[in-house]
Amino acid sequence: MADTVLFEFLHTEMVAELWAADLHPGPGGQKTSLSVLEGIGFRVGQALGERLPRETLAFKEELDVLKFLCKDLWVAVFQKQMDGLRTNHQGTYILQDNNFPLLVPMASGLQYLEEAPKFLAFTCGLLCGTLRTLGVQSLVTASVTTLPACRFQVVILKS
Repeated sequence: MADTVLFEFLHTEMVAELWAADLHPGPGGQKTSLSVLEGIGFRVGQALGERLPRETLAFKEELDVLKFLCKDLWVAVFQKQMDGLRTNHQGTYILQDNNFPLLVPMASGLQYLEEAPKFLAFTCGLLCGTLRTLGVQSLVTASVTTLPACRFQVVILKS
């Protein structure tokens, strides 16, 4: 319980600090802040990808890797499993979390909906970094239509 609160506080402070320190207001400055958050998440995801799957045998398919993200990684970071995983069997996966912990504090009104992307950048990087460590190159984007639910779209890049 205490770990969860500390992580959520650290994440909120990272977002607040990057937005407060934004020297270039406007779309370009926001893109830089999102990139920094995503980069931090990427590095954390790499570290978790090295440590978490020790007990797991080598993943045979991409789908096994995504199931690992939805179950094991999500539990390690957010103390809950992802609510849904869908695929088109062509390299695109949708990960659904209906009660995303980093968006729960903002779920009281629609006025916070436009603020949601900056609270998802770290997690996009986290997913991408973990996938990279597990040998899967990907592009991860997030979307929010209603708070606190969100979707992460993972597109596997074929090399």
